[in-house]
Amino acid sequence: MAVVIPFVRDFDFAYGRCDVVSPGIRRVVANNPGPFTFTGTGTYIVGHGEVAVIDPGPALDTHLAAILTAITHERVTAILITHDHSDHSPLAARLSKLTGAPVYGCARKPKPGALPASEGEEGDDTAFRPDVDWCGGGTVSGPGWTLEAIPTPGHTSNHLCFAFPQEQVLFTGDHIMGWSTSVVIPPDGDMTAYLASLERVRGGDFKTLWPTHGPPVTKVDPFIEAYIGHRLEREAQVLGAVQAGLVTIPQIVDRLYVGIDNRLKLAAAQSVLSHLIKLVREGRVACDGTPQLSSRYRL
Repeated sequence: MAVVIPFVRDFDFAYGRCDVVSPGIRRVVANNPGPFTFTGTGTYIVGHGEVAVIDPGPALDTHLAAILTAITHERVTAILITHDHSDHSPLAARLSKLTGAPVYGCARKPKPGALPASEGEEGDDTAFRPDVDWCGGGTVSGPGWTLEAIPTPGHTSNHLCFAFPQEQVLFTGDHIMGWSTSVVIPPDGDMTAYLASLERVRGGDFKTLWPTHGPPVTKVDPFIEAYIGHRLEREAQVLGAVQAGLVTIPQIVDRLYVGIDNRLKLAAAQSVLSHLIKLVREGRVACDGTPQLSSRYRL
């Protein structure tokens, strides 16, 4: 029986509006909808008076203005970045300059073969440079709030989630999203690391997950279980396609992603590649040389 992920896609929002979504959390959604961003980037403001801002989002003047309006008469003391895709981090430097708040996150070096924007995901923010390196984790606090960085590599090598223990919730960035599965694109994305990170989050006993895109996930344990089950099911399907004699990634994509939006086909191919890299690493599939989109695969 196929794994069914209990996606949640409906939520009340308006672009630029600041919504109080819990006692300690507010959200402002940027007007950058798309096939990888759903309705747009959700920027979170944590606390009151002295606040933290999570994923200030894309380089949109209107979104920066909306964030500044939402925090009128408050002081930003921390800017937290889940990862450096161009829908998450570009406004961090401008917001930091305007508020004086340091930027917390994990920097990475682009790897050869990384895809530009519009070809695989939203593209890398190559200018991203955090003031405080949290690649190994870290904690920052304010009045009534604490945010703890949890390294969750997989979607990107530098992805972080942020735990907010006062409300027993986790800001998940693109690691776990309620509206869709997350894209894992080599060479920076890694399926082995991604599955390990999902297991780490599953052990965190969180009541709510707040993704950067879309609504929250409130039935956490069954959702993460289905998320992991879907990945393992997809891995089995990729292995089954190779067993059936399909030797190229385009052949496997056509078999596994029937009716997919053409804008997502390259991302699907990259996802299949990420599974094949894991299978080759484990010795269950072989190819000549390093696994690539153009490689031919066999048992």
